[in-house]
Amino acid sequence: VQLQASGGGLVQPGGSLRLSCSTSGFNTDDRAIAWFRQVPGNLRDGVACSNIAGVTTYWVDSQQGRFTMHRDNAKKMVYLQMNNVKPEDTAVYYCAIGHFDFCPNTGHHSAFGIWGRGTLVTVSS
Repeated sequence: VQLQASGGGLVQPGGSLRLSCSTSGFNTDDRAIAWFRQVPGNLRDGVACSNIAGVTTYWVDSQQGRFTMHRDNAKKMVYLQMNNVKPEDTAVYYCAIGHFDFCPNTGHHSAFGIWGRGTLVTVSS
């Protein structure tokens, strides 16, 4: 059983993309779930996190308003809607399950212990 992010691809600047992640097979009822992204050579950066109540924390101001995270506990799915994407959004995106039921103030990867395979998002004209 493995987390698997999907929905990545090539998108033009200003376009939209929706990433999905199935958490089926994992008990996430009492765990926060988050999206991270990583550019080769850089650290993995937190994008957004949803606590068990579905309240979302966006860790980067520039993403708030453009990115929307949604958690569907019944379907055991999480989504990241990306609108008005920019070239700097190009990265491999990962979903992750946290150690706790809350989202940390910062998007540090150490608070998350289960990681899925990423999906590559390329923003280019």
